[in-house]
Amino acid sequence: MKLLQELYAQGLLSEGKVNELEKQIAKTGKTEEDIILEEKIVSEDSLFELKSKIFGIPFKKVRPEEVQAGVMELIPEEAAANYKMMPIARTENFVQIGMVYPEDISAQNALRFLANQENFTYQVYLISLSNLAALTKQRKNISAETRSALEELNKEKGEILEVLEKKTTVEKISEDAPIIKMVFVILRHAIEGNASDVHIEPGREKLTVRFRLNGILHASLSLPLSVHPSIIARIKILSGLKIDENRVPQDGRFSAKVGETDIDFRVSTFPTLYGEKAEIRILDPSTGLKSFEDLGLRGRALEVVKEAIKKPYGMILFTGPTGSGKTTTQYAILRTLNQESVNIVTVEDPIEYSIPGVNQSQVKPEIGYTFANGLRQILRQDPNIIMVGEIRDEETASLVINAALTGHIVLSTLHTNSSVGVIPRLIDMGVRSFLIPSTLRVVISQRLVRNLCPHCKIKIRPTEKIKSYILERVKSMPASTKEKVKIDNPLFIYDVKGCEVCSFTGYLGRTALFEVLSMNNELAEIILEKPLESLIFKAAQKQGMLTMEQEGVLRILSGQTTIAEVARATEERE
Repeated sequence: MKLLQELYAQGLLSEGKVNELEKQIAKTGKTEEDIILEEKIVSEDSLFELKSKIFGIPFKKVRPEEVQAGVMELIPEEAAANYKMMPIARTENFVQIGMVYPEDISAQNALRFLANQENFTYQVYLISLSNLAALTKQRKNISAETRSALEELNKEKGEILEVLEKKTTVEKISEDAPIIKMVFVILRHAIEGNASDVHIEPGREKLTVRFRLNGILHASLSLPLSVHPSIIARIKILSGLKIDENRVPQDGRFSAKVGETDIDFRVSTFPTLYGEKAEIRILDPSTGLKSFEDLGLRGRALEVVKEAIKKPYGMILFTGPTGSGKTTTQYAILRTLNQESVNIVTVEDPIEYSIPGVNQSQVKPEIGYTFANGLRQILRQDPNIIMVGEIRDEETASLVINAALTGHIVLSTLHTNSSVGVIPRLIDMGVRSFLIPSTLRVVISQRLVRNLCPHCKIKIRPTEKIKSYILERVKSMPASTKEKVKIDNPLFIYDVKGCEVCSFTGYLGRTALFEVLSMNNELAEIILEKPLESLIFKAAQKQGMLTMEQEGVLRILSGQTTIAEVARATEERE
């Protein structure tokens, strides 16, 4: 009863309570760990950290989505359940084994036997009961289904390859049950895991499936390379792509009902050294079409945007890297403006979400239908509101300016490092500086950061370096914001921990950091006289604009995200 004795030594249990619990263990047959957790003497993490010190075995928290299904299969499901252990990673030299009871002699003997049988060496780590439960759930969910589909696929592999080689009818391939099941399993698990993207990537020896969760890619599944042609063919059929064309990239989309939700999937195929790679973007309208508040717009930034969209004409420009949520913010504005009395027309590349009441068009450069050509056609459609996916050249920039001048609200994207960089960029693209103040209403720059999981985030005292960083950013904020910021003494912030709800990542969902620049008289004078980025930035600060870094510090102080996330997002700007 080492754990109980150690808790007694630490003063967390009385001698009488130890005796009582020891009798309870003898009577019920439960483990020390079960009893301690039932009695809520210490938290699970604290208990297993204590156990790690007693037995000298490193304690490890494992994210289920990061463990490849093939690794888990190294130990039979029955043995894993019986001895409370699970393979969690594999390197060239050994397999990492997570065990709840590494001190159990029978578990040690079973592991040695299995290692000899499967011919692998191993290293043992201590994992908690809840972590093992999450790993077991992941294994049962994805491994059993993919294994079943693989078995069916292997039986019919000869027929499938024959179908592909002869390029027979689409109907024959699409009706192949194992392929349908395999693709469905991959997509369903991606959706259930709240993934935004699925990457299906052929390698030299295996086919890897990776999910993007909260902006970070995680390896989820390894499959035999032999199933690759079948899976890609099925995805192409669903997306309406040419299955016999594998030399050039293709784009498509399809919709499916998963549970009670209609979900759109945007598909892109790309030829690589070992075969075609498929990237599938999961577009769930219930999560993709958000309100301003859900996006993270608040305070002055929210007021400025709401005021800008009330104007009868003018440009609202967005800037930020790929995957920063620009399109989602644009759609939020379109939904606000979408009324029966207005005609909204878009030209996009690609169309992310279908919005009822909005006329959306997809550019096709291969046939000469570009943003510039599309915009010309839009102006003949009697629009009130126009969205152009991106200003890529001087021609599109000129057309966008003219559209704003002639009484249209125009939304578009421009690639710059910050909101203040948009104005010099427009001038570089041939837009005359005197046209900018009369057409530009707002510039919105944004980056995405991961939200801390509210179920497990922990309160910590920051280091002196981090504290200094926070205080300096607060000090440089506009007076209107600075006077509302409360700095506690001592200062506390929040950090990641990890739990079953967030799949042990410590994060749950994402939000955007915004930098919103609004046109005013002072800014107009600078643009006409000396449109330098440094001068524009000073004018923006005077009007109360927060930089994304300052906005990030406010999110840190409110316990919404971490210093690491803000640093990652804002450093990308440099």
